[in-house]
Amino acid sequence: MGSEPSPPQLLPPPLPLRTERLVLRTVVASDREAIGDYCAKPEVTRYLPFPALDDEGLTKRLDRLVAATAPSTVGEFLALAVEFDGVLVGDLMLRFSARHGDDAPPSIAELGWVFAPEYAGRGFATESARALIDLAFGHYPLHRVMAQLDPRNVASAALCERLGMRHEAHTREDFADRDGTWGDTAVYGLLRREWAAL
Repeated sequence: MGSEPSPPQLLPPPLPLRTERLVLRTVVASDREAIGDYCAKPEVTRYLPFPALDDEGLTKRLDRLVAATAPSTVGEFLALAVEFDGVLVGDLMLRFSARHGDDAPPSIAELGWVFAPEYAGRGFATESARALIDLAFGHYPLHRVMAQLDPRNVASAALCERLGMRHEAHTREDFADRDGTWGDTAVYGLLRREWAAL
């Protein structure tokens, strides 16, 4: 009896990505101070799945981000540092979350983002997330890109809408928050054909 076929290996993404104002590149160990600065702020991590990071938490997160350079299968992700004029202003994630068939490449991915609050309001999140969506559909064989967020995070909800994503669902009390209370989830999605029409 033979083993089950494995999904085809995906090529590493063509990095860095350059937009009008930004450079999106892999995360490196020397990004520790900048990432640690904004991820230590409770107002930044308020709606994220991790609390404000202490030194140990930062080490674990940075190790994961630095290693996330060439995802190929479900569960793996790509992490990108976002630079403006040589300064790291945030980071993005594209995580493969599902595939259509056991031997198929990933077909659905989830977007995520974290930005330093002092750079808010300048369009950096929109510009960089749009570039990541273009990479998601232009480089990978994805059918759908999605984002899941706390509905109280109105800034991220507005970002999803600026990216052309549709508000598809609002599930009630489906995750346990860090303080022990139950929280809701808002789901936004964008299909390949919708992206192509943007």
